[in-house]
Amino acid sequence: MIKYLKTYSDKCIGCGICMSVCSQLFFKVDSPEKSRIRIFDADNGFQIRVCNQCRECVEVCPAEALTVNKQGVVLLNNRRCIGCLACVAVCPLSVMWHNPGELNPFKCIACGECVQQCPVDALEIVMEEN
Repeated sequence: MIKYLKTYSDKCIGCGICMSVCSQLFFKVDSPEKSRIRIFDADNGFQIRVCNQCRECVEVCPAEALTVNKQGVVLLNNRRCIGCLACVAVCPLSVMWHNPGELNPFKCIACGECVQQCPVDALEIVMEEN
């Protein structure tokens, strides 16, 4: 089983509510740079970028700080993380984020808060067999 955040970029209006909700939930600030979901203005509308739980980051973590829970979500143990950023480098979607000055990277954990707040239903939590 794998739980992930499915995105519908064709529905996205670029309002940024999802990024605001995410950064407030995890960092207690309203900052797009601290959001685990990002919206980019693309040539044909907006592009939503978020982790699809592919697990490539888990394979390269030398500290074994990244694990997969029963729902298939990749989680980071901040206490184990050594800040090497190998996970950021290997991420095929460039959705393992890191802010300068902070030790630990971060990524979407499919919590669903952004889904509840999206005014145009551009996000959905999905559970699939893998």
